[in-house]
Amino acid sequence: MLKQTLQLSTIILIVLSSFSIKNDLADQSWIRINLLGYPVNGSKVAVWASKSDKVPVLFELIDERTKKVVYTSLNIKSFGAYGPFRQTARINFSGFRGSGKFFIKADGILSPLVIINDDVYKGAADFCLRYMRQQRSGFNPYLKDSCHTHDGFSLYGTQAGIKDSTYFDASGGWHDASDYLQYSTTSANATYHLLMAYRDFPSVFTDEKQANGLDGKNGKADVLDEAKWGLDWLLKMHPKKKIMFNQLADDRDHISMRIPKEDNQYGKGFERPLYFITGEPQQRGKFLNATTGTSSTAAKFTSAFNLGASLFKTTDRPYSALLEKKGKSALWFALQKPGVTQTASVKSPYIYAEDNWVDDMELAMASVEFTKSNSKAQAAALSYAAQETTTPWLAKDTAAHYQYYPFINLGHYELAKQLSGSKRNEIESYYKLGIEQVWARAKTNAFYRGVPFIWCSNNLTVAFAMQCKWYEELTGSKQFSELEQANFDWIFGCNPWGTSMVYGLPDWGDTPVDPHSAFTHLKNYPIDGGLVDGPVYTNIYKSLIGIKLSGADEYAEFQSDLAVYHDDYGDYSTNEPTMDGTASLIYLLAAKEHQAQSTRSKTYSLGANIRGDSTVRKISLVFTGDEFADGGEMILKTLRDENVKASFFFTGNFYRNPNFKSLIKKLKAAGHYLGAHSDKHLQYCDWKNRDSLLVTKNQFDEDLEANYAAMESFGIKKNNATYFLPPFEWYNESISNWTAQQGLKLVNFTPGTRSNADYTYPELGKSYRSTDEIFTSIQTYNEQKANGLNGFYLLLHIGTDSRRRDKFYTQLPKLILYLKKEGYSLGRIDK
Repeated sequence: MLKQTLQLSTIILIVLSSFSIKNDLADQSWIRINLLGYPVNGSKVAVWASKSDKVPVLFELIDERTKKVVYTSLNIKSFGAYGPFRQTARINFSGFRGSGKFFIKADGILSPLVIINDDVYKGAADFCLRYMRQQRSGFNPYLKDSCHTHDGFSLYGTQAGIKDSTYFDASGGWHDASDYLQYSTTSANATYHLLMAYRDFPSVFTDEKQANGLDGKNGKADVLDEAKWGLDWLLKMHPKKKIMFNQLADDRDHISMRIPKEDNQYGKGFERPLYFITGEPQQRGKFLNATTGTSSTAAKFTSAFNLGASLFKTTDRPYSALLEKKGKSALWFALQKPGVTQTASVKSPYIYAEDNWVDDMELAMASVEFTKSNSKAQAAALSYAAQETTTPWLAKDTAAHYQYYPFINLGHYELAKQLSGSKRNEIESYYKLGIEQVWARAKTNAFYRGVPFIWCSNNLTVAFAMQCKWYEELTGSKQFSELEQANFDWIFGCNPWGTSMVYGLPDWGDTPVDPHSAFTHLKNYPIDGGLVDGPVYTNIYKSLIGIKLSGADEYAEFQSDLAVYHDDYGDYSTNEPTMDGTASLIYLLAAKEHQAQSTRSKTYSLGANIRGDSTVRKISLVFTGDEFADGGEMILKTLRDENVKASFFFTGNFYRNPNFKSLIKKLKAAGHYLGAHSDKHLQYCDWKNRDSLLVTKNQFDEDLEANYAAMESFGIKKNNATYFLPPFEWYNESISNWTAQQGLKLVNFTPGTRSNADYTYPELGKSYRSTDEIFTSIQTYNEQKANGLNGFYLLLHIGTDSRRRDKFYTQLPKLILYLKKEGYSLGRIDK
């Protein structure tokens, strides 16, 4: 850590010297950033943090290579005191659309190096898989050696006719953290996250390892190999229908820090105890857990097995069939006694005190759909969903250790995707309510921190960012995108301590180097990709047993009465990596890399997105309207008949027109996207000299705000309609930048066909394009271009001047039929 800090300081001092900046060291101000970097078109925010009363008025982006100022902005929002700081502020540079390496400069203070490009997350998910492989029990590919090969002997299984000390093969799986306990609940959750990551983002992952984790390709993505390692162990922990184990080993593991080996402190040679799931409280030593049933753990087995069965169905049918069979028996076990199964502890009080279980049952029932359509299971999932609409910690500022696990409700996401209409909307509202509960706390501070500083706060942070992302995916709403990014940024350095919470990521930044890990402490082995626990409330830290820092606190000036974080082996509460938290992060990093990949496949012109992913056979039908709507009812009927969702961009004039209100309400009710197209249909820039603006920024802002004000009367809020299509489809870079500064995304039609000329009429002379000509242009482009119409934003008009008699919208059924036959899916632009 000290070495990295000195390197970083050297970089900053060189830059300070090159700009002849006078830095008042006594001022003690910092700019916190996401050290990993920012995608070009994503939310880009840094945080000003100062122990003085200073808040900068403006900031600059300085190109690292040329030393020139490339962007200046006043977009700084002050939030006052937080933690160790007297003043904090959000520095928003989302409006900058360049790529490269930069420094943020504000009041003479320079940030660490800011990296902006669409490859910043590339390979990050695979990097974190290194830690998962290193956590393997049985054969450990990092050590190239085996450990815990004699596991294990059963306890508490008499109700299933199993004598205590009966041997079961339970070698394998992952060690839970820096200790070598293994819990079914965390392993099943981690397995599910890895399976999801592969299912949702397969293109992100590479094949560099064999199934055993050693070097060499095996024709299967490494993340799927890792997920199968988890599945194979879960199969051992559920060997028969009426036999399921919750835990392998216990806290007697903690007698010493050691590189994993064969352990013999449990009284039966090298075998470790296997705790049978009884559905009743269990006590070893003086600590009694609060188990009430079998559901929480067994349901997690069910969902992991079912998802695994669906993913292996085409590549390994016997294995898929086995997983499907085990999914059914695990569900049977979960239903034996509804309730929660907690872990057992012998010498210390640190039990995984899981206190909720209906979320696990919801996911289990929703996962039945992965293997076979089952309306009864879906109905049961809906019932469970209604019993716990939001994960309880979301509404709290504290919770017990692993009290609510997983840290978000995965079932809501998997269930909502299977639903439509009011049922889907209801599930989506559960996510929204939970996010709003955190947002109520987060919006009061510059870090947008609303996650409580309980043990494993980083795991909660990653999970919450996932919930925000899923809400956006399900609904298309960008309302919480900046909140999601803030939680992601927190993990990678935009936090009071200015450090990434992931070992070795990024390798040029400040990351943990002295975690609570035997690998690093005893052998100096790197634990690449491990997500550490994260900061805890200061009062929690002071109450914990056996914590003693092994060296000076290098983050001393950033500790506060609110929370502490130490990069120190002696602090197991904030700096111990966890397997399950890392698995969740792998999913989030995969999602981020996939999102950036999609952006790279999109096409931009003068700052506006003019084409979606050109590698995917998907088209967005886009309709604009200002003064005409004669095709509205026909278009609406056609879209309904063809089960297609489209996107409609209307001016304020259109939204206010009393003749169009009924149509707009029908479009909204049908689930189509409704967006802004300016208020008065102003022309923003000159037709011949595009760089010449015809409006001022104030005029632009006022016009756009009036457009959204008109949309409000239909219940369409700005943060739920963040795509803006400019009037006349004519704009320049200034318009793009002004749009971004309003938190919106500028979009335009994809050029190449004549579809946007469907408004023309014969009296316009050479500009007129007939319906036949337009249809032919679409067919020709599709047939002659390499990627056809992939990602096209195909723009049409909802109505035209009466002088146009051959209305193109009458050909919409024919057009949709053609596109579907060509293999295109059609959807909203925001999806």
